[in-house]
Amino acid sequence: MILLVHGDREYLREPGDELHTDLGVVEIPEDVESGDTLETHLGEAFRARELRGPDLFNHLERTGAPMMPRDIGLVIGHTGASAGDRVLDAGTGTGILAAYLGRLGAEVTTYEQDAEFAEVARDNMAVAGVDDTVEVRTGDITEEIDVLADGEPFDLLTLDTEDAPEVVADAADLLAYGGYLAVYSPFVENSRASVEAAEAAGLADIETVETIQRELTVDDRGTRPSTAGVGHTGYLTFARR
Repeated sequence: MILLVHGDREYLREPGDELHTDLGVVEIPEDVESGDTLETHLGEAFRARELRGPDLFNHLERTGAPMMPRDIGLVIGHTGASAGDRVLDAGTGTGILAAYLGRLGAEVTTYEQDAEFAEVARDNMAVAGVDDTVEVRTGDITEEIDVLADGEPFDLLTLDTEDAPEVVADAADLLAYGGYLAVYSPFVENSRASVEAAEAAGLADIETVETIQRELTVDDRGTRPSTAGVGHTGYLTFARR
């Protein structure tokens, strides 16, 4: 997939497709590359751009509120997720986190209970170019714990589900020694339950952070924090086996 950009407009298309807009029709060659300039039949220029993480957040089909890139950055930074890691993820949703991890080179197995959401996530993995490294399974991870625990241990366990504390209780059986746990929740009560489950499971280095990002307004008068409000998204709980 490739993005075609004109000013503040962005269109996601496959090489070989046509793009029809009020600015004209663009024929996209099969061999299009990032940085190429393509003109419509009316002479309007579009620039081709390769998909990167923030573009996935903006253009993947959504089945709910996806994890924000800043939260994904904290997950990667706190856990050291990298190429070759085996990741077990639950609460796929749109699949933004799974796609980011897959593009890092991690091998991701992700569970989504809603069959329609799971199908959308599979399509999104193809758009992100990681359908060969990210497996989207339809099902409830809590019903698969015993089977998963009997297999090869995971380097990272990421959870964005209401029943996260139930999975955290078995994290020691799922993670390799030194492996990390990351739980995302919009509610502090769920985070507290996850912390208590991590403590009971004997995990180490347990911490919870609230993610807040404040945008700055820059104009001729000066620079100050934006009045748009506090940019809270949720709570992240980390732990390590």
